Parts: sequence; C-alpha cells; structure tokens
Amino acid sequence: MGGKGKGKGGRGDKKAVSKSAKAGLQFPVGRVGRFLKQGRYAKRVGAGAPVYMAAVMEYLCAEVLELSGNAARDNKKSRIIPRHIQLAVRNDEELNKLLGKVTIAAGGVLPNIHAVLLPKKTRSKSKAAEASTASASQEY
Repeated sequence: MGGKGKGKGGRGDKKAVSKSAKAGLQFPVGRVGRFLKQGRYAKRVGAGAPVYMAAVMEYLCAEVLELSGNAARDNKKSRIIPRHIQLAVRNDEELNKLLGKVTIAAGGVLPNIHAVLLPKKTRSKSKAAEASTASASQEY
C-alpha cells in the first residue's frame, strides 16, 4: 500500500521548505505570487515571476536601508527616521531617479543655498594690500 499519502512509514516525511528559502531570499515569494495573481496583471503568472520580483524588491530595500543607515550614522543617531531615508534617496542619483515623483512624509528637503543668494566675497585687507603693492611695482 505504498503511495504518496501520509502514512506510518516515516520514509518520505519531508520538512516543508518555503519558496523564499529555495530562492535564498528574505522577501516572501509566495505572497508576491499571490498578489500578482490577485492583481490580475495577467491571465497567468509563471513560477519565476514572483521569485524575480521578490529579489528585486529585496535588493532595493537593502540598498535604501544601507544608505539611510549611513545617513543616520553621519547624524550620530542609532535609529533610521524618514529624514535619513530622504537624505539617502536624494543623494543617490539612481534612487532619486526611481523615486523622483515620490514624497517621503516628514522627510524634509536637501540642504541647499543657491549660489546667487550667498554674500559676495570681499577682499581681505592683507590681499588688498598685496594687490596694491604688486600693481605699484609693475608701474615703475
């Protein structure tokens, strides 16, 4: 009476392995697949599509987390807040292009002062004196 059903044999009892574990990912491959099907993006969804999509989302998440962690460390903080995410995304060229039209709540803006608004540089007294003596020596 062999077969595939559950029996007392003990042979063939295998521990369930998730699709994420098979793919070596942290993001849930099964859940992404379910959402792809429920969203009706296509009539049929292949087996590789949720794996690929979960891998891309995991990579993007890891990239943003690393950059915002660096921003938090630069500001001498141990927790990432929306401001750190904003600084990380806007300072990275590719992430800024990807999230160009995205508003991050409580993110603020990048510190930037337009060059026209900065005060004009005045010549210091020592440099002004040097310039006048140099011009005087050239005349003679």
